[in-house]
Amino acid sequence: MAAKRTNPLQFIQEVRGEGAKITWPTRREVVLTTAMVMVMATLMGIFFSLVDMAIRSGLQFGLGFFA
Repeated sequence: MAAKRTNPLQFIQEVRGEGAKITWPTRREVVLTTAMVMVMATLMGIFFSLVDMAIRSGLQFGLGFFA
C-alpha cells in the first residue's frame, strides 16, 4: 500500500499540531520520580549484593565441604 505524500509545509504544520498535544511533567513530578528511581536502584543494589554474598558463601561452603 502506497503512503500518502504530503508537502513539507503540511508536514511541519502536523508536527507542530502534535507537539502542542504534549503534556510535560511538572518540576515536582520530575523530582519525585527521580527520587523514587534513586531509592529503588539503591534497594535493588543492596538486595543483589546480599543475594550475591549468600550464593558466594554457599558455594564456598559446598566446595570446601567436598575438597
